[in-house]
Amino acid sequence: MALYLKKELDNDALIGVWQVTETEEELKRLSATPADELEEISFLRSESLRRQRLAVRALLNEMFDEKVYLSHHDNGKPYIENNPINISITHTEKYVAVILHDEEDVGIDIESLDRDFSVVEKKALSEDEIEDLDDDRRNEQLAIYWCAKEAIFKRLSVYNVDFAEQIEIERFRPKGEGELEATFINKDEEEEEFELSYMTFDRHVLVWVVA
Repeated sequence: MALYLKKELDNDALIGVWQVTETEEELKRLSATPADELEEISFLRSESLRRQRLAVRALLNEMFDEKVYLSHHDNGKPYIENNPINISITHTEKYVAVILHDEEDVGIDIESLDRDFSVVEKKALSEDEIEDLDDDRRNEQLAIYWCAKEAIFKRLSVYNVDFAEQIEIERFRPKGEGELEATFINKDEEEEEFELSYMTFDRHVLVWVVA
């Protein structure tokens, strides 16, 4: 099995990361995915996406003592049908990650640093955030900005968020792992503060928020 990381955080959240190395058939055996969900996954044209979905199921098997049933709200937010725990899920071609918390809402996002994030600068960053970019590690910094804003977006579970105007990330310099401070400004100009954590590994960035 390819369980890469399983870690309980100081705030009682649990993070799990699975490295997707198995074939589709191997993941089917490992994941014990319910028949109705297997049928849904089978309609995905991309083999990579099918493997990612199955890897999420395999990871959930590692994180729960009992068999759980994964579903999604109309807005795409995941939930466990037979457990009230809060959950957020993210995946790339190589890794899938999940964060859980019994009481607090959560958000998590992962991205590969081999991706070109230059488009993020144009569509998701404010002028102040763009000015803070470090030319030497620009793509990595952009990846962290994007993951942080995605994690907050998942935590909020609201529609039509303008990442550049409504989610502000305080200035930071990328390193192996660290903390981020962010502010979400809603449509009524009310502000909500968030503290996020991030780590980099194997050319990937993982960011999460618990609040």
